[in-house]
Amino acid sequence: MRIAIFAAVQNRLMRGLASGGVTMSDEPVKTADQGAPPRFKHYDRIMAAFVTILLLSNLIGASKPSYVILPGGMEWSFGAGVLFFPVSYIIGDVLTEVYGYARARRVIWTGFAALLFMAFMAWAVVSLPAADGWDGQEAYEKVFGNTWRIVAASMIAFWAGEFANSYVLAKMKVWTKGKALWTRTIGSTVVGQGLDSLIFYPLAFYGLAGWPPELLWQVVISQWLIKTAWEAILTPFTYLAVNWLKREEGVEIFDTDTDFSPFATGDR
Repeated sequence: MRIAIFAAVQNRLMRGLASGGVTMSDEPVKTADQGAPPRFKHYDRIMAAFVTILLLSNLIGASKPSYVILPGGMEWSFGAGVLFFPVSYIIGDVLTEVYGYARARRVIWTGFAALLFMAFMAWAVVSLPAADGWDGQEAYEKVFGNTWRIVAASMIAFWAGEFANSYVLAKMKVWTKGKALWTRTIGSTVVGQGLDSLIFYPLAFYGLAGWPPELLWQVVISQWLIKTAWEAILTPFTYLAVNWLKREEGVEIFDTDTDFSPFATGDR
């Protein structure tokens, strides 16, 4: 990855001013490729936002099918989580575009671990005996009782979809030489969200009451289309976020020599 760190120049100027003058020399400015990895100002906050949206979308929105009435009176079904879950993909695009594939990989694994803990917590709480006089156990089990299946499906779909999304975006950035951001954000979403929807809904809901096969596949297709449409609609906001973060962090990363294995460690 080629990382240009402009903060080094600013620090040199500030040290020069503090000492009573600014001196210039032919010594090259150290970049992240030449020394220690850079310290980012907003990386941790974006990671927290990503994991928060991921957990809430899978726990609250994924298990409820809803619908809209299309022109002509046709009822079109979709999963309620689609209204918010695509935001996690947009954040994933921003992470890969600004911080590179390797750091996006770290965030994906963090989200994976959070989903795993959520599944364990749901199982433990549902399994505890209800106190006398509390009549909410049946409703609680209906909402959270199959969370293990939802989260297992979600983790597999999330893992495949997010890594595919990040990989495609990183590769397209190199191919396009950093131009036409919209082509890689939408293109990577077509691949990533397609895998996510195709894997998640059949694994999570096939065979359950209220999910006949025709409804299931209608939701799969609608999820893919709606998520991709969300990415296209929010492209202007993605541009704003990416440009602002690049200015704030002082970086422009191209994954030219990155290890794209999901299981690799480090910043390459």
